[in-house]
Amino acid sequence: MNIAHALRPHWVRWAAFGLAFLLLALTAVVWGFYRKLDRNIKEDTSAAAELRKYDRDRPSAVAKGAQNILLIGSDSRAGKNKEYGRDGGTQRSDTTILLHVSRDRKRATAVSVPRDLMVPIPSCRGADGKRVDERLAQFNWAFESGGTACTVRTVEKMTNVRIDHYVVVDFEGFKKMVDAVGGVKVCVERPIDDKDAHLKLAAGNQRLNGEEALGYVRVRKTLGNGSDTDRIDRQQRFLAALVSKMSGGDVLYNPAKLYPVLDAATSALTTDPGLASLRDLYGLVRDVRSVPTKNVRFLTVPREAYAADPNRDQLVQPAAERLFAQLRNDSPVRVDPDPETSPSPRASESGAPDRTEAGREGAEAGAGRDPAGAGGDAAGTGSERTRTGRDAAGTGNEGSYRGTTAADTGCPGT
Repeated sequence: MNIAHALRPHWVRWAAFGLAFLLLALTAVVWGFYRKLDRNIKEDTSAAAELRKYDRDRPSAVAKGAQNILLIGSDSRAGKNKEYGRDGGTQRSDTTILLHVSRDRKRATAVSVPRDLMVPIPSCRGADGKRVDERLAQFNWAFESGGTACTVRTVEKMTNVRIDHYVVVDFEGFKKMVDAVGGVKVCVERPIDDKDAHLKLAAGNQRLNGEEALGYVRVRKTLGNGSDTDRIDRQQRFLAALVSKMSGGDVLYNPAKLYPVLDAATSALTTDPGLASLRDLYGLVRDVRSVPTKNVRFLTVPREAYAADPNRDQLVQPAAERLFAQLRNDSPVRVDPDPETSPSPRASESGAPDRTEAGREGAEAGAGRDPAGAGGDAAGTGSERTRTGRDAAGTGNEGSYRGTTAADTGCPGT
């Protein structure tokens, strides 16, 4: 008898057993990672329950298949965030962005809502259970008084856009995400030295870690005119750079980097029940990933100095309604970073409210121009430009809004 022939089945069985064991162990490890990431995500059921009470009053979805996600950056000083100031743990919306993902997943538009924007805030119930009456107030007051549900309802009331999902990110989570991707490169237009923001940067291309990135998107006292205008511009440029970094193969196709990114991201998020699982969240990320970076656009709602207080903002009409209609109808939104074709983001030196042609434009719209439009380049024309110094998202000469894309990162000429 051939001994080697007789032993072959024995070794084959052991090899098969060893392979099965390795596959089982690998499956257990993968499942363990999945469960950890899945449990990281915090689910906000109270906001969802509050929103269900007002479902009849909320706008209907117009463009089936498109997604509208409200991204809220919380500036609560509770827990590890106390190093950024003291407010007894009160949370306010430091940054709010309405993200629209087109139904064909070929376009994504991120619209910033300034926290100083004066808007009608509906009657909302606070965390203490007490109800606050409807009022005209600064936009970030909605989050402070009524949390996520109140912020969602305020945005829906302002835009008539149905919000499908909401995501809240805090300071600490933001820092961890930036560190997890190995830092993000941005163009610093002029030197920054701000003690309150713990930030000191030279001009030019700079790679920011999490702490520096947080200071960069929040600083405003030592840059520009102290308003949110310049700060929102920096936030948009940073997010554009972050999207570009995340879309690169260095992160997405490198397991050693991808897991820390996913761990940091999921730990930082509080979402509605529809996104509170890794599977659902991955579906959203997959949709955004499929959008070419040049088609990921960032802009701010058209606004100007508030007539009663130049330190506050108000919407510019009909430009704002035109933008909201484009989002509702899933129409393309064009942005232009060139200040020559869009209003300057600087406030007037006098500090007085700027005069606009909004009233005349409204009359023209009422005479037969439908701001909702049917799509296409409904963003407006040169004759409809507002003449405000604080409007960082007005319409330009080519029917575009002032903004940027995820492809526009780094300093010019680099």
